[in-house]
Formats: sequence, structure tokens, C-alpha cells
Amino acid sequence: MDKFVIQGGARLEGQIATSGAKNSALPALAACLLTEEPVKLMRIPRVRDIRTMEKLLNHTGAQVDIQGGQVLVTSGRVARPEAPYDLVKTMRASSLVLGPLVARTGRARVSMPGGCAIGSRPINLHVAALELLGAQVTQSHGYVEAVAPDGLRGATVTFDRITVTGTEDVLMAAVLARGDTIIENAAREPEVGDLADLLAKMGAKIEGAGSSTIRVQGVGRLHGATHTIIADRIEAGTFLCAGAMTGGDLLITGCIPEHLRALIGKLQHAGADISEEPPDALRVRGGKLRAVDMTTEEYPGFATDLQAQYMSAMTQAEGISFITETIFENRFMHAQELMRMGANIRIEGRQAVVAGRTELTGSPVIASDLRASASLVLAALVARGETVIDRVYHIDRGYEKIETKLAQAGASIQRVT
Repeated sequence: MDKFVIQGGARLEGQIATSGAKNSALPALAACLLTEEPVKLMRIPRVRDIRTMEKLLNHTGAQVDIQGGQVLVTSGRVARPEAPYDLVKTMRASSLVLGPLVARTGRARVSMPGGCAIGSRPINLHVAALELLGAQVTQSHGYVEAVAPDGLRGATVTFDRITVTGTEDVLMAAVLARGDTIIENAAREPEVGDLADLLAKMGAKIEGAGSSTIRVQGVGRLHGATHTIIADRIEAGTFLCAGAMTGGDLLITGCIPEHLRALIGKLQHAGADISEEPPDALRVRGGKLRAVDMTTEEYPGFATDLQAQYMSAMTQAEGISFITETIFENRFMHAQELMRMGANIRIEGRQAVVAGRTELTGSPVIASDLRASASLVLAALVARGETVIDRVYHIDRGYEKIETKLAQAGASIQRVT
């Protein structure tokens, strides 16, 4: 099992390139199941979750050709419309193939989502939506099975609460349903808009993606397309935090500043100097940070996937900050490991109280989930001495060669097997 060994104290300087968004690439790969024609996807990050999805597509019968960040998927015949547990137990995005499979083949059998242990991820929202579209859905033995022998039909779907994967799943199902579908209380994340752009290139008729109401006019079939995945805003945001808290001067290239407004605003308020460098870069210069409160919200609010990294930054800020998590109920597991490194953090339900500035010291720590892993890497960059981070397979699920990118900017970080 791999570990990271990090010597703290380095000031990050130079450039770091942003990879394609894992959370856009996963639904894009699932969307390839909607057509028998080849779909070419560019800027696919080579991370663990992507490899899992590619194996899943192979299992269904699709041909997946990989050349670096370019992936060509041809799903001529869906021989096995299922996502078995052994393939997807480490990935919460397995539910993304439920809609495409039942839309394309009339049936699907998908293992319940796995992935990070950061709180409940109920699939009931997906299930209820597909039932409104005419599917008959049962759940047993850890699997969800959906059948629609006569195909899906358009309907109005109103989500009880905002769900990104639920919105994406229903959107993919609706493009091949008969008639019109309206998705109310839809997620507005950029990744949803990116999926809609791909589907439109494939022949889908979609209006309103990026807003809370999406309208879909079903079509008989989709065709092949070529699409480039958007930049990973969570990866770019992680590097913004790294530059700010290490007092560095870091240029983050290939990103989309508009997708990071909430984080940029908080870090600027905290004292970091962040500027846009056209056409697609952000420059962050760290300085003396001060504590700034933060609450996670659905997009365009502060992303829950950046909460752990922001907490690490606040350990280096003067004063007391209150960090409130509203999306997942169990997303403070990194706090205990940060406290092992010397952070002064108190957890009160869904709120973390961080008192800074504290001197962190290198310690052996364990990564509990994907974004928690990133927060520990950031803390290790400023800690005095050596930090060893175990279970970095979590960070490999969503960050492409993070140790290489940080090392190029001056960090002392090594992967040890």
C-alpha cells in the first residue's frame, strides 16, 4: 500500500497544470453507453475512479481505447447491462450507469454505490426519478434493478433535495425517453453543464442545463461525438489553498476561474493575493492569513469537496474560524488527523471550530477519504518535520499525479510503496 512522505516547510513556487475534471469525466464515460457509435473524450484524467469506470464499460461489452488523456468508447452492443459489486465497490459514481443502461437496453442491474465514507448517499432519489420515467425498480441483496421493457417516457421530476449524480443520471435517461422531461430542483454544478454539452453533441435536445430547471425533449437515438472535459475545479482549488497557506507564488494553469468564485472570495478575504491570468490561469500569492468563516453549499456556493482543504488553510490563519458542513453529515474525519499534527480544532455536530495560527508538526496520519487525503497533504506541506500519509489510494481516486505536480512547484514529497 502506497504512502506519501512529505518534508514540510517548502514554499510553493512555479506552475501547476490543472487536469480534466474527474467529476465530469465519470458521467461523460457513462453517457457513452447511450449510443452504439464511437464517442471520443479528451482530457480524461488518469485517476483510479476513471480506471474503474473504464473497466465497468468493458464489462458491459463496450470497447474502450485509451491513449493518454484521450479515451475512445464504442458501445456497439450492451451484452451485460450491469455494474457488479466487485467492480464498483470503491466508487460512489456507479449509480451513473443506471439511467443510461435502462434507457438504452430497457434493463439495468447496478450495485449500490461505494466510495468515500463521508455520509449517506441515498440512491432513492435516482430510483424515484426513474420510476416517474416509467421504470420498474427493485432493490435487494445490495443491488438496484430497473426494467423498462417498453422504454422510458417523459415526466416531470422534482428532486426533494439537490443531487448532482441524481440530476446527471436522470438527464441521461431522459434523452432517450419518449416525450418531454422536466427536471426541477436540478443541480447547477459545472459538471452537469459539461455533461449536457456532450449529450447535445450526441444529438440530445436539452435546455436549461446550469439552472435549477432542465428541459429535455427525448430523441429516438444518439450518435457519436468528440468532447473535451472541463478543468477540475476541485483540483485547482486544492492548489489555490496550497499556495495560500505555504506563502507561495503559484500559477495554476488550465483552470476556469468562474467555477472557483466562492473559494477565491474566501481566500482573498483571508488575506491571499489571487489574480486571474488570462486566458485560463489563476495566480496565488500567500501572505499572513486571517480566519474567515465558511459554510458549504450547493454550487455556486462553497463546494463540500473543498471543505477539508480549506480547514487545513485555516489552521494557518490568525483567529478563530467556524466551518459548517451542510452537504454530508460525516465529513470531518480529517479533523482528527489534523489534530494529531497539532491543529486546534473542535467539532460541534456539523460545525468545526478552528483556532489558529498553530504550528503543525510532522506525524504519521491516515487518509480516510479522497478530499481528506488532500487536506493532510496540504497540512504536511507546512508542518515542521516529516509527515507520512498512509492509504493514499484514496487520493489516487481523484488527483492525477498530485505528488509530481507539487514536487515540480518545490514541495518535498515522495511516494513510497
